[in-house]
Amino acid sequence: MSSLINHADIRIGTLAGMGNGANYLKQILPYGFESFQLTIWQTIGDLKLEEIAPSVLDTIGDKAIISSLGMFGNPLQDENAAKGWEICIRNAKRFNCNMVCGFAGALEDRPVPESMPKFKEVYGHLVKIAEEEGVRIAFENCDMGGTWERPKWNIAHSPRAWEMMFNEVPSDVLGLEWEPCHQMVSLVDPLPQLRKWIDKIYHVHGKDATINWDVIKEQGLRSGVQAIYHRTPGFGDTNWTDVITILRQGGFTGSIDIEGWHDPIYRGDLEMTGQVYGLNYLKQCRGGAYIPNPV
Repeated sequence: MSSLINHADIRIGTLAGMGNGANYLKQILPYGFESFQLTIWQTIGDLKLEEIAPSVLDTIGDKAIISSLGMFGNPLQDENAAKGWEICIRNAKRFNCNMVCGFAGALEDRPVPESMPKFKEVYGHLVKIAEEEGVRIAFENCDMGGTWERPKWNIAHSPRAWEMMFNEVPSDVLGLEWEPCHQMVSLVDPLPQLRKWIDKIYHVHGKDATINWDVIKEQGLRSGVQAIYHRTPGFGDTNWTDVITILRQGGFTGSIDIEGWHDPIYRGDLEMTGQVYGLNYLKQCRGGAYIPNPV
């Protein structure tokens, strides 16, 4: 278990595009981010992880860690996305990390249960590699605008699907990259869910939501009037002190990495303003500055 000293058990960080390399990290590191998830959209493409890793590690030094690599494509339909997962798993140790996160994928023209044979095929293979490499796999809980009948990009958006997935490929390597926002979009109360699934939560995205209940009560969810907004932590409805309490009670160690670029207000020129506010808010929810006990 990571030490509680100086809050080393739960670090607060943010997401950064792998393609932006070390230059982006160099600019935002002074704000106090403690970890970074390096993200890749859809496929690896021309990225050479073995060349990116040394400059990233040299830039962050002992000020932060790479919590995970993020592979956000559809590996159940796109062979290049599946290959990207394998490349990330095999290269995670170059970044001194042991986790790869992302979308589970989906067969988008059929209900979620019909994706399970393909899920077993793809992740049965990836789990073997992950076990060999000492890497864990964590699925983000975003629905990407899909439904149970017609999922998009990702089947790992509800507990019912998680149970199916973990039954298809039973391994301690597989877990969840969880955040309250995506559950709130489905009108799920995130805290009871967090308590129930804590043993399978390997990484946390720092993203919240605001639910406008007056709109829902008057218009519902299918009126075209937006009722739920993704928010940077500190601006939404979730009490992150409760989230961190449940994580610590459940023995979670790892990172909460802020997923920015979604807040309707703190975006554009205010993007980093919002992220740094969220960073400091989450540090306060974690307990504030570490104070050693008297000897």
